[in-house]
Amino acid sequence: MANLFVIAAPSGCGKTSLVKQLVADTVDLCVSVSHTTRDARAGEVHGKNYFFVSKQEFDQIKQDNGFIESAQVFDNHYGSAKKTVKDLLASGQDVILEIDWQGARQVEKSFPDIISIFIIPPSIEALRARLTDRGQDDSSIIDRRMRDAVSETRHYDEFDYLVVNDDFDTALQDISTIIHSQRFSIEQQSSRHQALLETLIK
Repeated sequence: MANLFVIAAPSGCGKTSLVKQLVADTVDLCVSVSHTTRDARAGEVHGKNYFFVSKQEFDQIKQDNGFIESAQVFDNHYGSAKKTVKDLLASGQDVILEIDWQGARQVEKSFPDIISIFIIPPSIEALRARLTDRGQDDSSIIDRRMRDAVSETRHYDEFDYLVVNDDFDTALQDISTIIHSQRFSIEQQSSRHQALLETLIK
């Protein structure tokens, strides 16, 4: 039985970079590719970073109950396809969903056993510096992201784990520890080693 992880964070907290490295370092761990109506950024690939779709296509999938969660972020729409997640879990891979707290609430209705992780910056000043230094947004967008970060962080206690991304390697190790610990639960291990257990307790 595979695990479904939800990892959320305010914009600029390094979530995407952490998840990318986690997947590179961890066997049988992948990210569920989401659908979005926003335009692809430089270097992004359809089907790898996101499934880039029109608003009409997105609305049709939603109407067909094809998303386990969907949300509007600024002027764009995002959604995690139910079939994509179920197929990945069925293949035996642990799956990460990179979504916000609202999405986590939605996913929990279909997958009540999700493991959720919330990432925060070491300070509000550090967050503004990161948003500014990455050079993707103008000052008005950065101000809006800062306001949203405060609003999103108020929901930290709805998650199972809290990680501070002050030092990248430390945060990476913290999240990796959480993921690996789930693989040693009684439920996971008894399923994985059922044949062995049967020989031991005859």
